[in-house]
Amino acid sequence: MVDIEQAEFLSRQFDLLLARLDDPAIEWQDIADLRSEYTGENEHRDTIRKGSKLFYEYLQAGWIKNPEESSTTATSKVTNQLRELKKERTKLQTEKLELNRWLRENARDELIVEHICQAINELKPLSIPEAIHAEPSDRAGILVFGDEHYGTEFEIRGLGNEIINAYSPEIFESRMWNLLEQAVGIIRKEGFSKIYVYSMGDFEDGLLRVKQLMQLRYGVVEGTVRYADFITNWLNELTKYVEVEFQMTNGNHTELRMLGQPKGTFTKENMGLVVDAMISTHLANNPNFTFVKNPTGYIYSNIVGFNVMGIHGEVKNMEQAIKDFSHIYNVQLDFLIAGHKHHACSETVGINKEVVNVPSIIGVDDYSISIHRTSNAGATFLVLEAGKGKTIEYAIKL
Repeated sequence: MVDIEQAEFLSRQFDLLLARLDDPAIEWQDIADLRSEYTGENEHRDTIRKGSKLFYEYLQAGWIKNPEESSTTATSKVTNQLRELKKERTKLQTEKLELNRWLRENARDELIVEHICQAINELKPLSIPEAIHAEPSDRAGILVFGDEHYGTEFEIRGLGNEIINAYSPEIFESRMWNLLEQAVGIIRKEGFSKIYVYSMGDFEDGLLRVKQLMQLRYGVVEGTVRYADFITNWLNELTKYVEVEFQMTNGNHTELRMLGQPKGTFTKENMGLVVDAMISTHLANNPNFTFVKNPTGYIYSNIVGFNVMGIHGEVKNMEQAIKDFSHIYNVQLDFLIAGHKHHACSETVGINKEVVNVPSIIGVDDYSISIHRTSNAGATFLVLEAGKGKTIEYAIKL
């Protein structure tokens, strides 16, 4: 008689073999790994591939039936229980690792929905500020930040074993409140009643490499929800001092690499959509907050007569990029702003035209060291004037 453990294994193996007929994401190695886990022996994918040929021939001839179709009522109940157990185990595995194909499987879809619904239900009411009613001006401020990589934890040490940079969710929050304090000081100094706020992407870490998952305190879904809750409260606090027109662009770390595909394959499948939804929902009644969403996924504004575009920053040459984007979208861009490199740098590329790379909230990490582009954790506050372009650039160090 087949025991429960063996029945579960056979059921999972049968499901994988059937699913592979329609889903190319399921590889022979997946089935080999399942068998190795059960038998304790190293199973080669080629052995599985060759052996499955006979299985598929009998299946197509109708000689093999799904166990559920021919089972008794009692057996069906056991099978259903096994399937529920399997889904719960899959969800638990996703919570721990959340690897490439988690969005494609039913149990993992349910996990995302559970997390997001729970987070929305647990949101605390915000204290909505009074309307500010900003007056038109020929000067404007742009607060730019990004590359928060929320959830990761590490220490970077120097030649003398001193700590160059340390990071954690607590340090992230501390830096963001420091940023708000410094930004409010600039807003008051410059006399702004309205500013533009750009979030440049990569708010979270961990969707690119398994190594990054090991540095995360939270799973990817939980981390996204926690970040969304924090940034919503942070933006709401900022609107107590100034009107905010907010835009965000997606980063490469938050793009879902489904089916094991390379970056850029599913550009619209991004955890930034969760943050987008939570900000939009929770700040919908804030009179001092406007969320602008560009259909391209980039940031774009016309500010005191200048066309400003924001991208995450995965381009080799910013000067060429501003020309390319101007040509692609048939708009003469005056400013191109980017994050990604974790390094602050501005360059004039024409009359009242500049490309601007902003620093990161995370600061020095293994990535920035690897590309030799280290800089302090920070953000950038730009001041534009009609007819003059950028007149002031505040480098905010955190």
